[in-house]
Amino acid sequence: MKSADTEFVGGPLDGRILPIPLGPMFGVPKKYKVPVPAHEGVPARTLVYVRSKQVRGLSWSWRYEYDEAASG
Repeated sequence: MKSADTEFVGGPLDGRILPIPLGPMFGVPKKYKVPVPAHEGVPARTLVYVRSKQVRGLSWSWRYEYDEAASG
């Protein structure tokens, strides 16, 4: 399965670059959900990141931005 190294901006994964599996049209999903298990009295939650386009000159790439409103 192919993957693309994708940057994460904001939230707990800020600054990380992770390999994200590509979909059937070789693109990254619009939303990426990261389940966080419960530990030491903190309840389980899901981090939600939304895909956005990163433009640099004439080239572009995808990155994920933290969606605090959807994360719970």
